Amino acid sequence: MLLLLVSSFAGYGTNVTVVDNLGQISTSLGYAGNTARAFVSLASIWNYFGRVLAGFVSEILLQKYKVPRPLFLTFSHFVTCIGHLRIVFPAPGSVYFASVIIGFSFGIIWPMFYALVSELFGLKYFATLQNCVLMVIPFASYLLNVVVTGFFYDKEARNQLEKSGKERVKGMELTCIGTECYKLPLIIMACVSFLAGVTSLIFAIRTRKFYKSDIYKKFIEEAPTNETELIAPSVRDYDEGVINGGGKR
Repeated sequence: MLLLLVSSFAGYGTNVTVVDNLGQISTSLGYAGNTARAFVSLASIWNYFGRVLAGFVSEILLQKYKVPRPLFLTFSHFVTCIGHLRIVFPAPGSVYFASVIIGFSFGIIWPMFYALVSELFGLKYFATLQNCVLMVIPFASYLLNVVVTGFFYDKEARNQLEKSGKERVKGMELTCIGTECYKLPLIIMACVSFLAGVTSLIFAIRTRKFYKSDIYKKFIEEAPTNETELIAPSVRDYDEGVINGGGKR
């Protein structure tokens, strides 16, 4: 579960940070407003494709070739790492490419965690365990988005303001222009994504025996038992109600 939490922290935290700041990142790199909105739209569209493809592609590979599902998390983290570095070292069209692959990898994460929690830990405590995984989202977002990215962005913006010979007026919004604005935060997030990819790879190796077996067998065997447990009390209560009702008459 700890490996899953680490993967969740890195996956959600780094992707949410980039998506939230994508408009500001594009502005700092000199892109116009319409282009900045296009980057956000690309990330959203490919986020959808990532969610859809991750579900049935992972299921096909699992059924036919017994590929462990955590490998998709590994793939997602390494792709995210590449996306961050493409923004750090920009080239013509690199931000378009980064928006696509970051959106796509972010989409892969969502269905994977729901599937992994249910398959590895069962459905009895599914809601509790899934909420534990999702609980790290606000913490990761605050740490990577506000504490790390916000701090370094404001620091670079102040340096640029001082170099221009201007003084900051109280309440004045800081604006940073150039590749240095998000360079260090994105390198940090690329390292976090790479570490999460290694963690997910270890997770995949540790669960490979489980995924080589028939993972749906236990759900099929538990289904009749669960149905019996649900039906039996209802029938018993109904019978008692009829008997009690008859006695009163």
